[in-house]
Amino acid sequence: MFDLVPWRKRPKGEVSHLHREFDDLFNRFFRRDFGVPGDPLAKGLWFPTTDILEDKKKITLKVEIPGVEARDINVSLEGRRLTIKGEKKQEKEEKDENIHRTERAYGRFRRTIELPAEVDASRVDASYKRGVLKIELKKIKESHPKKINVKTHG
Repeated sequence: MFDLVPWRKRPKGEVSHLHREFDDLFNRFFRRDFGVPGDPLAKGLWFPTTDILEDKKKITLKVEIPGVEARDINVSLEGRRLTIKGEKKQEKEEKDENIHRTERAYGRFRRTIELPAEVDASRVDASYKRGVLKIELKKIKESHPKKINVKTHG
């Protein structure tokens, strides 16, 4: 279950303990070994990976949610905050099977994303195909700054 980790020379001195603690913190945070005890994904907590693209007219999100039915996905928009939530249910296990490793994430997920621009809530399209949720949001036309002349009196 555990792979070999390359040896790295640790700094000497009083800060070595702090340096080691930060290394361990970042390693635990970015670890992708889903089956390691203490990992949030092992507890049924996960969030789908997302690509956010923007052009002059729209913002497009592509969200990976494999193994989830479209009816189990809820998308909501409040101002510039888009929330995607749902649940990926675990498949039934066969009684004659021995499970050697489980790496796929299951359980409820929730992802809230701050959009990079204002969008028209009435012009949102969402589609789901091959495990990818695609959401297109039409941007509100940007208002160009208007120059205001300041008048002087007297």
